[in-house]
Amino acid sequence: MSDLHIVKWDACLKVIKDNLPLQAFKTWFAPIVPTKLENDVLTIQVPSHFFYEWLEEHYVGLLRKVIKKELGQNGRLEYSIIMENNSSNSSPHTLKLPATNRGALKNAPVSMPYSASEPQIRNPFIIPGLKKVHVDSNLNPSYSFENFVEGDCNRLAKSAGYAVAKKPGGTAFNPLLIYGGVGLGKTHLAHAIGIEIKNQYPNKTVLYVGSEKFAHQFIDAIKNGTTNDFIHFYQMMDVLIIDDVQFFAGKEKTQDVFFHIFNHLHQNGKQIILTSDKPPVEMQQMEQRLLSRFKWGLSADLQTPDLETRIAILEKKMYGNGIDLPSDVVEYLAYSINTNIREMEGALTSLIAQASLNRKAITLELAKQMIDKFVKNTAREVSIEYIQKVVCDYFDLEMELLKSKTRKREVVQARQIAMYFAKKMTKSSLANIGSHCGGKDHATVLHACRTVNNLAETDKQFKVYLSDLEKRLAMH
Repeated sequence: MSDLHIVKWDACLKVIKDNLPLQAFKTWFAPIVPTKLENDVLTIQVPSHFFYEWLEEHYVGLLRKVIKKELGQNGRLEYSIIMENNSSNSSPHTLKLPATNRGALKNAPVSMPYSASEPQIRNPFIIPGLKKVHVDSNLNPSYSFENFVEGDCNRLAKSAGYAVAKKPGGTAFNPLLIYGGVGLGKTHLAHAIGIEIKNQYPNKTVLYVGSEKFAHQFIDAIKNGTTNDFIHFYQMMDVLIIDDVQFFAGKEKTQDVFFHIFNHLHQNGKQIILTSDKPPVEMQQMEQRLLSRFKWGLSADLQTPDLETRIAILEKKMYGNGIDLPSDVVEYLAYSINTNIREMEGALTSLIAQASLNRKAITLELAKQMIDKFVKNTAREVSIEYIQKVVCDYFDLEMELLKSKTRKREVVQARQIAMYFAKKMTKSSLANIGSHCGGKDHATVLHACRTVNNLAETDKQFKVYLSDLEKRLAMH
């Protein structure tokens, strides 16, 4: 049977999927391609050397179990690592081997025509007439690792960032591209890596610069005839951090000059850290040669933090400011502003300022009034998590039970009611609602909504439940 390797790997994936969070499965197992099965050895193709190292470090136990289950006691796994622009060069690694020869499979960067040996290079950060020898890193000391709250939403990015900080230019994460939506901590993490590198290696030249600042400096360099100085200055960096690299889109000359700087730094083992609001595959109007280089290292995403992480972020900020707030106020803040950490922290600051100016105690009522004003300019809807909390509180159930796979009647009913209100009161897709309710699919959500509607027509007590819950949710 020629497709046996696909059948066996699919069987492995089913077991793996049941044992991992969905995001981890999508990140680390969905991209894998099975290529052959010979003598109980299954070969899988992975997109990079780092990918292989991560699987070996974090999922080796799970992989061993599923391979033995599907292929028997003699079953083994081999990796075939196919690089982006050298598809003929593959190198197998077996599960039993340690991750040796790291970095040997890196793409060879294009050679760099510029030299960094010219004396007295003009620093584009210096105003003419002012002399300054050293390079100011432009790092914000408050954006440290100590102030960065870790959760499932950012664990990969933080781990990779910490590894880079310990060994800049010496890991497979070069470049490290951190991407995610507005206010999720990309800039914070980029600064934290830079700060840690400066702490570990005081003699290294670290520079943080926004992409728009970089582009404006380049335009000035063209006007002043100092393009070579501009390029040479950036080539001297040991660690270059470019924030919001997506703003290079459509700027062909800026992309071209950054391409040469990138090549030179990478070729000389210098660390490059980039942030973006989207992954390379979604970046429009970017040169392909630049996008392919963005993929050389690791692209790590920052997702919307879950409720527990949001509460932890607020508590950390309160602790840092020596403030104590009632837990119901903190919870309300975390439930109400759930997609943007920066906005949530801003709401907390406003609430504290409001209370101190008016000399009022910070109560839940004050928090509700303030948050309504704070977000009145944005069309706000109740979140799925808030609906789940209200439903769980009403029926005196633990949130974990609602998200579990238990089939107990009272839990099933509460879960169905939460799905019903989520469909009615949010703009979320059925699939998204299902994923919040224990990984259910869209068909299960539709069935839940039909069941709730039918019960409301036939069961008076059930109709009372719905009416009470709707009133509570309307108060949000």
